[in-house]
Amino acid sequence: MTQLWVERTGSRRYTGYSSGGAQVLVGSEDVEGVFTPGELLKIALAACSGMSTDEPLARRLGEDYQAVIRVSGPADREQERYPLLEETLELDLSGLSDEEKQRVLVVANRAVDLVCTVGRTLTSGTTVNFEIADVGS
Repeated sequence: MTQLWVERTGSRRYTGYSSGGAQVLVGSEDVEGVFTPGELLKIALAACSGMSTDEPLARRLGEDYQAVIRVSGPADREQERYPLLEETLELDLSGLSDEEKQRVLVVANRAVDLVCTVGRTLTSGTTVNFEIADVGS
């Protein structure tokens, strides 16, 4: 299983790592050149939706189809959560009939509903266990 961790690199600034060699810079909104944790959550959702629809859309639109998934949603700072996240999958469907377009919509929505782990986790909720380990001993 891939191991994931973050290391503090400065005041409210971290680098996220994967045992597979990936890195991502994370920090607060006032730190330039980083993603905030909330932005990463939104990107994870959009990427999951894209990956979930990739194969069914490639079968209908061709292997080289272009897609952009935009995701947004403001934070509720009183509750410190995102009450609503909105995604839009942008595709060029101009070469399809109305019936084919409708089928693409059904297939894409079904794929996201069935296999987007991030979206399914967000909509159903999850349990998070947080602990502190003393590594100085």
